[in-house]
Amino acid sequence: MNKGVPLVVPEVNMDDAEQNEGIIANPNCSTIQAVVALSPLDRAYRIKRIVYSTYQAVSGAGLGGIQDLESAIENYVANTKHELKKFPYEIFNNCLPHIDDFEDDKYTKEEHKMINETRKILKRSSLPITATTVRVPVFNSHCESINIEFEKEFEINDLVETLRAAPGIIVKDDIEHNIYPMPIDTNNQNKVYVGRIRRDYSVKSGVNLWVVADNTRKGAGANAVQILEGLLKKQQRKF
Repeated sequence: MNKGVPLVVPEVNMDDAEQNEGIIANPNCSTIQAVVALSPLDRAYRIKRIVYSTYQAVSGAGLGGIQDLESAIENYVANTKHELKKFPYEIFNNCLPHIDDFEDDKYTKEEHKMINETRKILKRSSLPITATTVRVPVFNSHCESINIEFEKEFEINDLVETLRAAPGIIVKDDIEHNIYPMPIDTNNQNKVYVGRIRRDYSVKSGVNLWVVADNTRKGAGANAVQILEGLLKKQQRKF
């Protein structure tokens, strides 16, 4: 969160990379997929408040997280015990409402990252945001329930079309046929999948989204490659 270092998601703020002459940073994986969906909606309807609830795969914790889940599955079948390498508690058949260290305000560092990085990327320094981040027993691809309140009114069909037209997004939302984004759909993909799009009737102008993406690709390596590709294209245009 260095003031002079832009956090870049190419679909959202590639201009920050193009105008920068120093270091460029990848945002947090959970933030990347969220802002890909949020940015076009902020431009269209002006976001008033965001509530994040994340369900994050063990790959986000690195090799140790993957090994904890793999070992737990193996030992569950064999009815034996195993030593945890990463998590403070068993992740198999469990959910941990605890990603990274706790801070003095009882939020975790992961939750603070999502809040602060979203504000920085969207250039909304005082945007009200709250977050609860949870580790779940899934190997790869993060899921996020995002509740958004807007300053402007919207028609739900127009909002869906806004998402469909935005770069980097695949809308997968057909509840009559049980079609919605899931980790098994998004593994090894570079797109951000959005579904379960529905109006939030608890506020004047709100919507609920379900956002899923491969955290090791779009949330990490692929995003960095896309930044580089964008910068190379800019360099080629100069000549």
